[in-house]
Amino acid sequence: MAVPPLDLPAILLLACAGLLAGTQNALAGGGSFITFPALLLAGLNPLAANMTSTIAMFPSQATSAIAGRKLVDDVGPLTFRQMFAISVVGGIAGAFLLRITPPTFFAQLVPWLVLFATAMFAWGAFRKQPLHAASRMPAWGLALTQAAIAVYGGYFGGGIGFLMLAALTIAGQQIRAATATKNMLAMAMNASATLIFAFSNLISWPAAVALCAGGIGGGLLGSWLIYRLPQRVMRIFVVCVGAALTVWMFLRQ
Repeated sequence: MAVPPLDLPAILLLACAGLLAGTQNALAGGGSFITFPALLLAGLNPLAANMTSTIAMFPSQATSAIAGRKLVDDVGPLTFRQMFAISVVGGIAGAFLLRITPPTFFAQLVPWLVLFATAMFAWGAFRKQPLHAASRMPAWGLALTQAAIAVYGGYFGGGIGFLMLAALTIAGQQIRAATATKNMLAMAMNASATLIFAFSNLISWPAAVALCAGGIGGGLLGSWLIYRLPQRVMRIFVVCVGAALTVWMFLRQ
């Protein structure tokens, strides 16, 4: 299947989309809802756009994850290393699943997943948490939740930031630590998918380079904002973006 060539306006569009997506991924997640439509506008088919977006945004995810590494912490009953390993294995499984099945089924689930994740994040972020809130989620429940998110992340990836923020805050992490931990775990699952997708002939490498260039700048900007935005502002930002993405995804079905 041939990948269409890109002209200069399309490349500039993708670079701007990468900048916005990189910033959004660092702060809340959902950057693929910027890159995926941009790649469709550039002429890629949905499957090619999905794979190209994953590869293109990985460097910016790695940049923002490493920049915020000092805020990363264990998650309730599980250590960060355990969550990282679960994310890698799940990302591999999801990527292989995408290679053998069409993405239409998961694409239809995306609006519902983002709606659920936004509601869960709002509940987890704004409720008054007791001192030992993390003990309320058992280790097996947290492991299964992260495994499911990781498989979905390797397969399609839209909204994984919101899903992880919901799970991490419910497990007891504060918003700043949850954002940094989410970035690290997203990097882990997308690294697995990137290694698998890189061998596909569906990848548009000019589009990937344009998105990547903008995304790295956005990742650095987002990581800078993590340290400086008040926690309440970050919570409100996440909920507003999640609500807007949910409405947009339902409207475009």
